[in-house]
Amino acid sequence: MNHTVLIVDDSLTVRMDLADAFKAAGFRPLPCATAAEARDMLSRGSVDVIILDVLLPDANGVDLLNEIRSAPGGSAVSVVMLSSEADIKDRIRGLRTGADEYVGKPYDARYLVAKVEELIQARRSADATTILVIDDSLTFREVLRDAFQSAGYVVLEAATGEEGLRLAGTRRPTAIVVDGVLPGIDGATVIRHLRLDAALRDVPCLLLTASEGKHAELRALEAGADAFVRKEEDLDVILARLAAMLRRSPTRPQGVDETKSLRGLKKILAVDDSLTYLHGLNDALQDEGYDVILARSGEEALELLAVQTVDCILLDLLMPGLSGQETCERIKTAPTVRDIPLIMLTALEDREAMIQGLSAGADDYISKSSELQVLKARVRAQIRRKQFEDENRRIREELLRKELEAGEARAARELADTKMVLIDELERKNKELEAFSYSVSHDLRAPLRAIDGFSRIVLQDFAGTLDPKGQEYLQRVCAAAKRMGELIDDLLELSRVGRTELRRTRVNLSDVARHVIDDFQKQADRQVDVAIQEELMADADSRLMQIALENLLGNSWKFTRNTVGARIEFGRDQNGHGPIYFVRDNGAGFDMTYAEKLFGPFQRLHSDVEFPGTGIGLATVYRIVERHGGRVWAEGAVGRGATFYFTIPSVRRGSRSSTVPNLSSM
Repeated sequence: MNHTVLIVDDSLTVRMDLADAFKAAGFRPLPCATAAEARDMLSRGSVDVIILDVLLPDANGVDLLNEIRSAPGGSAVSVVMLSSEADIKDRIRGLRTGADEYVGKPYDARYLVAKVEELIQARRSADATTILVIDDSLTFREVLRDAFQSAGYVVLEAATGEEGLRLAGTRRPTAIVVDGVLPGIDGATVIRHLRLDAALRDVPCLLLTASEGKHAELRALEAGADAFVRKEEDLDVILARLAAMLRRSPTRPQGVDETKSLRGLKKILAVDDSLTYLHGLNDALQDEGYDVILARSGEEALELLAVQTVDCILLDLLMPGLSGQETCERIKTAPTVRDIPLIMLTALEDREAMIQGLSAGADDYISKSSELQVLKARVRAQIRRKQFEDENRRIREELLRKELEAGEARAARELADTKMVLIDELERKNKELEAFSYSVSHDLRAPLRAIDGFSRIVLQDFAGTLDPKGQEYLQRVCAAAKRMGELIDDLLELSRVGRTELRRTRVNLSDVARHVIDDFQKQADRQVDVAIQEELMADADSRLMQIALENLLGNSWKFTRNTVGARIEFGRDQNGHGPIYFVRDNGAGFDMTYAEKLFGPFQRLHSDVEFPGTGIGLATVYRIVERHGGRVWAEGAVGRGATFYFTIPSVRRGSRSSTVPNLSSM
């Protein structure tokens, strides 16, 4: 659905320019010249965004804003004030009245459209899965857009790598699909830029190419792509690869503020008593895509910072009234703004002036005689430094939050029964796995794929030059890379089990188990007798139960590999407290001395050579069953098989589905 933007400005040139810009961006513009026309438009129907000039022929824009905010439903509309950059008093008044943003004239239409998109994105539900498609082919973009929208995704589009990076910085998509060959920077370079941005580095990327060369794929994977698909593949293949990539990708914990992207919209406050110098700064920085606020004194700067945050401050050292040094000292002692990067400017070419500026708390110092390119580079560097500091602070706060939650949970569980104590221990171990998998899994994939890919190329292209021992070594490298990939996937799945919302429905476990066994049999080179009881029903999360049965039945399948008359059973017993489900096999079994260790991460009771695995599967089963309020245990004997039991308590009578809170947040 196209969003409606009401443009209120008495200048015909401004109305036409903005109407064209918003229409090209997919909005429905409604231009009007007066406050009376704006009131009439608002009475006819709702709008999503209002672009409002401060000076109108029949009203003051700030007064009209106050009317809008006071009207029923007025708080739900995003309002951007528009006026001359010299009117800083109007800017402050407008922001205090309730404007979401204030953009000075002369404006950059692209910046204004991007800011409106950012405001709309902030109001949009965080549950929407948004896919950014970057491809210079309009036809292919339309094909992908239709396919992705049919699959339930929200789609953003960009025709160049530069445009895609800007859009990613302002909208932060859930995933990015990018063509390998683009005008300007190519797809691999786009991905490399994303991986260097702390706010975007964990966004999964699918790279498309029309090339048949395997070296292009390896270069893309080395750049940090999560998956690679050729354009000639069917759309079903692309959709399946995208869905798999989204399942594997780590998600940031909820309730934590996101770090701002380096490519997002940035606002610079320039403070100088020289209007000529301010206009020069404004022109130079606007060329870089920054929105520049001009203040003529330290007093104006402090008044503005009380109502609007900025991303960087440029402050003249010598000014009448409140000097730059005094202004800097006040900013750096105010908790809400002291972390904003501040660059001191001065016309004095001496060492004492630099020391004076830095001693006041400035983050950097630059002479006014320096080239503007140097100043722009310093601004970029300070914004980048602030982003890295924000990311590190976010990580520290998240670790502290988890530590406090764990402490509170332990204190509460001291009064609980033995079951809650066991949950505490499991959550502690899984939190460690979650922290590990989230922080390193994404960074491990790119070099891992490069190792695997280059090894396979050597095996294929140089097979004739390798002796048998060399081929064996490379095959071992490929096998180890595959094993490492499986381990990363299992770790992510284990950590995700504790973070995702539990959604109970009435699940036919017999059908789930039969589907799992069918998948095994399609790849089988042996006969296994499988017995599955009919109509084994449970109130459970169907996705998590499939994961649990894949692990339990997969273990039985693996450990009966060398068994004569191999047999696997999935059934249900009954006791006084409810049904007990079991998976039984007549395979390798285990020593009951080690029964308590089975469900810990990385626990293996058999040789990896004979029975390869990651050691994560049973830990995942334990976490899933515990999240359902049940318990899991095992019995077995060496050489005589094993039986794994688990319970899934039913929800309250009359309830067909329920949402269970995440244990890690309790």
